[in-house]
Amino acid sequence: MSKSTTTTVTTWSMEQTSPADLRPVPVPDASSGVRIERAEVPSPEFSRFLYTAVGGDHTWTDRLPWTYERWLAHLERPGVETWVAYEHGTPAGYVELDPQPEGAVEIVYFGLMERFQGRRIGGHLLSFGTARAWDLAERWPEREPTKRVWLHTCSKDGPHALANYERRGFRVFETKTEDEPDTPPPGPWPGARRGEAA
Repeated sequence: MSKSTTTTVTTWSMEQTSPADLRPVPVPDASSGVRIERAEVPSPEFSRFLYTAVGGDHTWTDRLPWTYERWLAHLERPGVETWVAYEHGTPAGYVELDPQPEGAVEIVYFGLMERFQGRRIGGHLLSFGTARAWDLAERWPEREPTKRVWLHTCSKDGPHALANYERRGFRVFETKTEDEPDTPPPGPWPGARRGEAA
């Protein structure tokens, strides 16, 4: 029986406590072909595609066992929003917002597919998504105004993730380090990131 190995993972919890904390990047020129739209119709198929396409290389696995019904129930919760970045019509990444009690909104997922990284889309998407977290109650009148926007990022995310959040005005309020079992990144499919055959 082989001995399981572990990896030390650091998780940072970060927050903004005022809309004034947000330091946005300039909006890309229209010629870039970059636009951001809200996926207003709850679609488990589309949301699962985004989740695996963006998170597969970073070992996002918690939602892989979800059934269609669970995905739909989650996406239909009032205030849950998915904002998708496109480049010339192709999905490039997304941000998912989850409203919580006492005016908190969590950025549950944020990221880009690998081939769209390094093209100045990520900073714009994070700026835009954070602004939508702050004005979420304007679209959901039953929600109280946002008082806090927060998120988690960890050392398994992209190498620039923490710095990107800090540049947009997020502050670390908690740091945890623990050993986790080594789990191969599931990818959208095996070897997708490196272009290898399955």
